[in-house]
Amino acid sequence: MAKILVALSGGVDSAVAALLLKQQGHEVHAAYFRTWMNEEGLPFPGECPWEDDVRNAQAVAEHLKIPFKIIDLVKDYREKVVEYLVDGYRRGLTPNPDIICNREMKFGVFLQRALQEGYDSIATGHYVRRRANADGTFDLMEGVDPQKDQSYFLALLRQSQIAQVLFPIGDFTKSEIRKLAEDAKLPNATRKDSQGICFLGQVPVQDFLEKHIPDQPGPIVRADGKTIGQHRGLHRYTIGQRKGIGLPSNTDNEYFVVTKKDFNANTLHVAFDKPGTPDLYTSEAKAYNFSWINQPVTTAQDIEVRVRYRDASTWAKYIPEADGSVTFKFKDIQRGLAPGQMVAIYRDHVLLGGGIFR
Repeated sequence: MAKILVALSGGVDSAVAALLLKQQGHEVHAAYFRTWMNEEGLPFPGECPWEDDVRNAQAVAEHLKIPFKIIDLVKDYREKVVEYLVDGYRRGLTPNPDIICNREMKFGVFLQRALQEGYDSIATGHYVRRRANADGTFDLMEGVDPQKDQSYFLALLRQSQIAQVLFPIGDFTKSEIRKLAEDAKLPNATRKDSQGICFLGQVPVQDFLEKHIPDQPGPIVRADGKTIGQHRGLHRYTIGQRKGIGLPSNTDNEYFVVTKKDFNANTLHVAFDKPGTPDLYTSEAKAYNFSWINQPVTTAQDIEVRVRYRDASTWAKYIPEADGSVTFKFKDIQRGLAPGQMVAIYRDHVLLGGGIFR
């Protein structure tokens, strides 16, 4: 049996992950890794939930009679996630901090800390499955619960990381996880799902960015070239955004959305959201900086992709380019693909890897 460090978040999913591993006879330890402190002077609406998360995580560990500790990774988080987030917005991208947090923190710094301390592997409460192959490599597969599958967020992981991680709950549905928690009388069995990282979950991202990126106002221009307003700073907007632009809609069925951010002219372009609107709807996009979980895809082919976590997967023609980028020609028209957004690639429910739209 293995010595495993479970990342307890305070939620029911990671709690059941620890429960299942203990029932399998492993030597299970638990840790809560802290990633954020309110050092920016930002106003939190109510208590920052990390303290409640720690209390719940500790209560679960006590109930399961497993060792528990808190690991401070605030400095690493600031360097690897916060700076990535701020730099991305500053350059006009729409970065996803959860994806980078998984690669650099959970399965990066936290995993390395666990291995250095003598653990055989770590485990998390992600709804995803790991499959061992005959050649000694591992694949990642979608979780069996299509409503909870979290494979999209793991598309930038590497084989060396996958080899050291267990995902005990990927073969269960959310309702089954709740039932297991209730049957085991876990103290957080009925706790609501986590709303995410403290500073992103409790503070609007724009309030956070105000502390890092100064506003640079400029014109808002519609499709015919007419200036119809002023934006506060291009970093505040993303492609496809409707709310918060500062423009009144003419009718409920006809409203402006962001279609383009021109940093050279410091201009925000908007148009009415209609099928075929240039820069908003597209049948083709290019992605870069690919990461592969196992073997890379190197030849042109039809392939299954997901461009957002909540979006259903769709088919696209995958065309590798000489510069290492990939052109995707989508079977179905896509709306609001923003630079910095990730595309995850699948084959028969197996997650192959991912890249970043630019």
